[in-house]
Amino acid sequence: MSSALLLIDLQNSILTGLGAPARQPAIDAALEVVVTKLATLKHRARATGVPAFIVQHDGNAGHRLAKRSEGWQLRREIAPEAGDVVVHKTSSDSFFETDLEAKLRARGITRLFIGGCMTQFCVDTTARRAVSLGFDVSLISDGHTTADMGKLAFEEIIAHHNMLLDGFDAGSHEIKLVAADEIQF
Repeated sequence: MSSALLLIDLQNSILTGLGAPARQPAIDAALEVVVTKLATLKHRARATGVPAFIVQHDGNAGHRLAKRSEGWQLRREIAPEAGDVVVHKTSSDSFFETDLEAKLRARGITRLFIGGCMTQFCVDTTARRAVSLGFDVSLISDGHTTADMGKLAFEEIIAHHNMLLDGFDAGSHEIKLVAADEIQF
């Protein structure tokens, strides 16, 4: 089974200003932990020949991820290197109106290790869509994050999605949770 690491929306302003002022430091700290884990995974993947696919959200003018703005830029810790594949998207689904699926299939990829932001939108949608398209997904349980939303704290959103997505299937393909330090490429 040929694998790839799929990193979603690890951009400078992905969670900027989305939390209440009192909660923003916790949101930012959690993001730093996730970015560090995913950067480590990216280096491990490269060392074993596993390709990294980096998805970047192209926001409209005025959006915190407005295309070509400082906030839109990818985090330096996961910046593309030779051999990495960057895919640009404009919706929560990394496959919708992008060439992600074609690029994965051209490389014979059948399993995706998925991490990034935001848990309840882009990570969830992309993981589900990947399974529906016939990919096996290993969702990095401690490798995705988000901001608070309504009455839900980001920690609750992450825990809920880890519980909800573990075992989600389409035919013979499914999402399985795996902690970052348990991943063997």
